[in-house]
Amino acid sequence: MTARFSIEALGAGQGRKEFLSGTAPLDRYLHEIASQDIKRRLSNCFVVRNEQGKIAGYYTFAAGNVPLLELPESETKRLPRYGVLPTGLIGRLAVDQNFRGQGIGSMMVIDAARRASVADSAIFALIVDAKDDQAAGFYRHLGFQPFNSRPMSLFIPVATVLAARS
Repeated sequence: MTARFSIEALGAGQGRKEFLSGTAPLDRYLHEIASQDIKRRLSNCFVVRNEQGKIAGYYTFAAGNVPLLELPESETKRLPRYGVLPTGLIGRLAVDQNFRGQGIGSMMVIDAARRASVADSAIFALIVDAKDDQAAGFYRHLGFQPFNSRPMSLFIPVATVLAARS
């Protein structure tokens, strides 16, 4: 990646209206709804900025959980038999059309894993609900696995992300 990017919590204004991912609901969320969700403590929103301050991407992050039985046996065989496991939900993730192919999506997933690893609450895995097959393919490429009964909902253990990026 030749350009330099930074990730920060979404603040007021910040050039959100110029962000265009090409997916209207994701653009609308950043333009109109993200600040409300932050104020209501429903989600946090983090933006990736280039050196000029333009928003290149964003993701939302909130607490969640997943029933143990939703995970494949290959994951559960080394876990305690708790009914649910704590997760961090990446609710939305989008990259501006002008910044595609620069690794920004991967950068945001790694950032979410780092935030999860230092959170006061324990977080076992990151989860996503892919909006379409293209999004599911992106997450699978990063190592996410589908839940047993929901193939468009995927997860990756935080430790897996951090180990692969160290």
